[in-house]
Amino acid sequence: MNVLAVSFLCSLLISLWVLRFSHIHSRFTADSDLSGVQKFHAIAVPRIGGVGIFVGVLLALCVRYFQNSSVDHFGLLLIFSALPAFLIGLLEDVTKRVEVKVRLLACMASAGLAGYLFNAWLGGLQIFGFDSLMLAYPAFSILITCFAVSGVANAFNIIDGYNGLSSMVAVIILSGLAYVAFQVSDFPIMISALAMIGALFGFLVWNYPRGLIFLGDGGAYFIGFWIAELSVLLTSRHPEVSKWFPLLLCFYPIFETLFTIYRRAILRRTHPGMPDASHLHQLIYMRIIRWSTGSDDGVLVTERNSMTSPYLWVLAALSVIPAILFWRYHIVLKAFSGVFAVVYVWIYWSIVRFKAPLWLRIRNHP
Repeated sequence: MNVLAVSFLCSLLISLWVLRFSHIHSRFTADSDLSGVQKFHAIAVPRIGGVGIFVGVLLALCVRYFQNSSVDHFGLLLIFSALPAFLIGLLEDVTKRVEVKVRLLACMASAGLAGYLFNAWLGGLQIFGFDSLMLAYPAFSILITCFAVSGVANAFNIIDGYNGLSSMVAVIILSGLAYVAFQVSDFPIMISALAMIGALFGFLVWNYPRGLIFLGDGGAYFIGFWIAELSVLLTSRHPEVSKWFPLLLCFYPIFETLFTIYRRAILRRTHPGMPDASHLHQLIYMRIIRWSTGSDDGVLVTERNSMTSPYLWVLAALSVIPAILFWRYHIVLKAFSGVFAVVYVWIYWSIVRFKAPLWLRIRNHP
């Protein structure tokens, strides 16, 4: 468990250092835009929390390397593969000028690099027609893998809207990955998942509930890539693990992304990359939490921000729990994926139509 302790302490201290000297770098690193449609914080906050997480994971794996080089050679290669995704996200955090398509291409480059270094690609999706096509055309398999990994990385950036939301969802998902990796005795994957969990907890000390530091794009892309690539490696190295296990495990951020594309491109006929304030977590904030807490002063804005996240933690757990229980059985996993999609859409449209169940509210608005 020392990998958890080392990554936690390193992430905690690096994040503290970022906060302590924020007056030096805040003009570059702070999220000072408080009026955007996706902004729900009251003061300018450093958005480079991903630096502490990256360094925490890196140092924890370096320490482990001297204890068991075969295990943590794996982790260090994964860190190296993550560099394009992390660095382009960090560049966006500092400049605020990197286009979405450039960031997605960087995530695909990370996926391609990891696939090459580990010789691990998605060999199938357990969907009729796709598996034979991916086996017949390796280039198609490589393309699907890179697209899937970049999609998951972007999904974690999309749900990164409130204090503790994306990071705690990642902890829940990584716990499932670590558990199944332990079940199949894949200790490199298990240790890599634990290293990220420890680093995320170190970040969460400062991020939740007060929101003193944000993940930023660098942190969100790094976390999403880490989870996606561990999923690819787990299913490619262990055929007994269903390809639908990581899909159901990450179903909340993935479905949030797909539903957002549908909502923007089909319903509103706008560009899918155009930001709005209609994500599920934003609706919960505006139409459930906001009504429950009264005025709009700065303290209550931060309080409402943090009160929103646990709703989505529970939603994420609703897909993670059955994924862990039935990680071998793709038919059961597909059934639960369908159930989760129905539940998500029901919750979304109930809130949109102001018909959210009363039990979702913490207390009735006076």
